[in-house]
Amino acid sequence: MKIIRNKNRLRLQPPAFERYATQLNILSLIFFLYLFLFSLELMGTSLKLFGAGLAETLIATTSNPLVGLFIGVLATSIIQSSSSTTAIVVGLVAGGALTVPNAIPIVMGANIGTSVTNLLVSLTQIRRDAEFRRAFSAAIVHDFFNILAVIALFPLQYFTNFLGKGAAFLGENFQDIGGLNIFSPVKTLTQPPSEFLKHILGEYPWILFGLSLFFLLLALTWMVKSLRYLVVKKAEGWFDHYLFKTAPRAFLVGLVLTALVQSSSITTSLAVPMAGAGLLTIVQIFPYTLGANVGTTVTAMLAALVTGNLSAIIVAFSHLLFNLSGIILWWPFRMVPITLAKKFADFATRYKLVPILYIAVVFFLIPILLISFFR
Repeated sequence: MKIIRNKNRLRLQPPAFERYATQLNILSLIFFLYLFLFSLELMGTSLKLFGAGLAETLIATTSNPLVGLFIGVLATSIIQSSSSTTAIVVGLVAGGALTVPNAIPIVMGANIGTSVTNLLVSLTQIRRDAEFRRAFSAAIVHDFFNILAVIALFPLQYFTNFLGKGAAFLGENFQDIGGLNIFSPVKTLTQPPSEFLKHILGEYPWILFGLSLFFLLLALTWMVKSLRYLVVKKAEGWFDHYLFKTAPRAFLVGLVLTALVQSSSITTSLAVPMAGAGLLTIVQIFPYTLGANVGTTVTAMLAALVTGNLSAIIVAFSHLLFNLSGIILWWPFRMVPITLAKKFADFATRYKLVPILYIAVVFFLIPILLISFFR
């Protein structure tokens, strides 16, 4: 450290290589953040090539609310986007292919399915125990909250249709307001190269999926390294004192960012490497994920308002009311999902096969078995 004298005052000036190292890490973080976002876009594109038709067929043929719930989980796990699932549901309802009572459980299931992306992202840090414990707990707290919300609210919805009634009231008042298109800077930056690769390799979605995993692993490895360095350089204080200083502020950040990006999978997945690097705690991330849950409903609401179809608008508003009801119900007991996430992350860190089995069983095996059984 170089000492500079200036009128009897001593001022410490960091060596040039430290300043350059900080600047290099910031540039590295920006580049690999873009690569991370691009990898998620490419992964979604490849999975849609694999399963978009299957997801739409599943959704269109449901006639049982319980089956609809698990179809929502499975369809969203396949296409990696609750926004896409709810948009399909809204379109089918507007076209008369799906009724509102059968559509609402699908939307509830989509909330669970969307958290599979976070968990997949956390697995990239599985070889480093401390980082993985933090990252996995930050990822699975979103899943546990959504599951707890469904456990509490699905029976109430089944017997009273409270979501449908509340959404009908809102829909009647907003039906003629029309729709708006929100500009998504992330999609603007990541969709063109993803579509270019899709044009070249669209017949080989498994190659696109492999590329997305490679980019994801590469981006996360270097993002964590850059974040770890910048944490030492006081970035942790910036997050603590500004973006995530209070729960309402973290909630608002999650809501606004997700509404702009139009994907809760992307915004909640962004928090996973930050948690792994020690930049954010699970207590800070929890309200952020709740905000993302609310923000992701914007896409479907705008799509429904564009159609002007009251039934479609009711389904879109029911998604919003479901997320708000879950927050109202579980926020006073927020330590339940937070504690469950911490305990399960400890268990998953000791037994590395557990998180992989959890993803396979909860998001794919159980929904497939129950859909087959009840149908």
